[in-house]
Amino acid sequence: MAKPPPSVLIIEARYYEDISNELARGATEELRLQGIGFERASVLGALEIPVAVSAAVSAGLLGPRARHQGCVALGCVIRGETSHYDIVAGDSARALLDLGVTHSLPVGNGILTVDNRDQAWVRASVDGKNKGRDAARACAGLMELAREFKRKAGR
Repeated sequence: MAKPPPSVLIIEARYYEDISNELARGATEELRLQGIGFERASVLGALEIPVAVSAAVSAGLLGPRARHQGCVALGCVIRGETSHYDIVAGDSARALLDLGVTHSLPVGNGILTVDNRDQAWVRASVDGKNKGRDAARACAGLMELAREFKRKAGR
């Protein structure tokens, strides 16, 4: 029986839709190049991404033996006049890391944390730093490493 191709769940924070669209463009282009399938889901903001990842794991949709073996988190947090930026940026990153470690889940974190829209565009643009691509590459690399560890362990 042929093993299904690897697949990831992309969870996008849509608060800054234009930036999210560009991040998703970079991520999906990279996943297609690597022959990795994907499904996209959206939430409002960056703080909701870890909650969505946790829900996908609990539902059996995301995990080492699930339909999707990895996750790519995409979004943008732009510094404002209050400390809200620090909370959102730090807590979303920490929660994603905790989920990855707790569930042995490959996570590519493509949540931009920037001071302004110009910085966001430089990082999101597929013609710029292409952080969506980088997040997809990080997830794909972790997925491959997990497969290698399983082969070495004889599973």
